[in-house]
Amino acid sequence: MNVAIVKYNAGNIYSVVNALRRLGVEPLLTDDAEQLQRADRVLFPGQGEARGAMEYLKARRLDEVIKNLTQPVLGICIGQQLLCRHSEEGNTDCIGVFDVDVKRFQPKRHEDKVPCMGWNAIDVRCKMDDVKCGLFNGLQTSAIALQPYVYFVHSYYVPVCDWTAAVADYIQPYSAAMHKDNFYTCQFHPEKSGAVGEQIIKNFLDLSE
Repeated sequence: MNVAIVKYNAGNIYSVVNALRRLGVEPLLTDDAEQLQRADRVLFPGQGEARGAMEYLKARRLDEVIKNLTQPVLGICIGQQLLCRHSEEGNTDCIGVFDVDVKRFQPKRHEDKVPCMGWNAIDVRCKMDDVKCGLFNGLQTSAIALQPYVYFVHSYYVPVCDWTAAVADYIQPYSAAMHKDNFYTCQFHPEKSGAVGEQIIKNFLDLSE
């Protein structure tokens, strides 16, 4: 399988490379449009700042390339946010696959810390046999438990919306994962989420197109 990772000015990409290698996949890290279009699977991960990331993508017209990909695409962390319409971070227009805006966490209590950092449960909002929800296959009936725990690091979030596939709760409920057509996203870091995260990445690679 030909797996490509979008190369842009974002951190944490190499942890995704290593996670794929643990699954026996040697990914291609690239910002070349043709290589991304030819890939069987595309991952769009990273940590960073929305405005700088979008400037890099737009300068290379990768925003349009990503938006028009037809194979399964997985956005991770800021990758989920950049696939939305707009982000409050830097008042940034994003790629627009998901017609929803990214918001900044607003603490309501003294103990509400931003960024949100650490392990949290996710509530999967799809049935186990729903093929549209392939990211979470095998998790709801496994020893991992009904509410898998995954690892988050983020100051901005996507509100619960029509495309929400899993919900997390920190200050308020928000989209921990989303799905629309061939686009799948995780606000959390599957590559840092132990057995749960490894299963999610494997599920993405195994998706039926």
